[in-house]
Amino acid sequence: MRVRVLGCSGGIGKGVATTSFLIDDDILIDAGTGVCDLTLDEMRKIRHIFITHSHLDHIASIPLLTDTLFDDLIGRPLVVHAQRSTIKVLREHVFNWVIWPDFTALPHKTNAVLKFKGMKATDVEEVDGRKIEMITVNHTVPGVGYRIESKGKAFAFSGDTTNNENLWAVLNKHKNLDLFFVESAFANKDLELARIAFHYCPELLAKDLPKLKHKPKVCISHLKPGEEKTIMKECRAALPEWDVQQLKSGDVFEL
Repeated sequence: MRVRVLGCSGGIGKGVATTSFLIDDDILIDAGTGVCDLTLDEMRKIRHIFITHSHLDHIASIPLLTDTLFDDLIGRPLVVHAQRSTIKVLREHVFNWVIWPDFTALPHKTNAVLKFKGMKATDVEEVDGRKIEMITVNHTVPGVGYRIESKGKAFAFSGDTTNNENLWAVLNKHKNLDLFFVESAFANKDLELARIAFHYCPELLAKDLPKLKHKPKVCISHLKPGEEKTIMKECRAALPEWDVQQLKSGDVFEL
């Protein structure tokens, strides 16, 4: 399994983009602005998108990607997997003929180029031998993380979240975890904002990461542009027993 980081930032700017991870060459975990770095040929290979939640920085590229690939998707629709509550938001607020055309009905509702597939916590979707498990987390809107297993290797992503018990309990039920992306959106000076926004900061993450019984490679995502050095310094100070590294656009991991 190959994990390619297209975007992992809490904002945008030169060299940074919002959350999107490419699994092998056909699955996206979230579809933030990082998708824009793919070539047209690379985009054509994407068959599935698994969404963590409805916030713009995680869904921004879905409408544009579908539009770009329209002709290629006729007869072989792009499948978006998400919680039903997230799908409801996408239908009502994005694919509503006002913000964007409803591609679940184009070119015809019986032959649409976009398909939504609802999932719920604990569901496991298998795509060509890769098992993608949905895990409920704790955010301002209904949010999830994912654990992906392929050929005995496992990768997990927290999605956007703050302190919770379920993420860690679910990951601990499995025998292994090789690679883990977890967010820390704010520095400790913004602790109260992190609590209001239901994100981690290093102080809050330090209360939860030790709950994980596995010792995977840990990469910190969703850092606010301009705050990266401070957040990483505070993460390392708060988690001295963990080898944490900053996730960056362009990173590639082979499992």
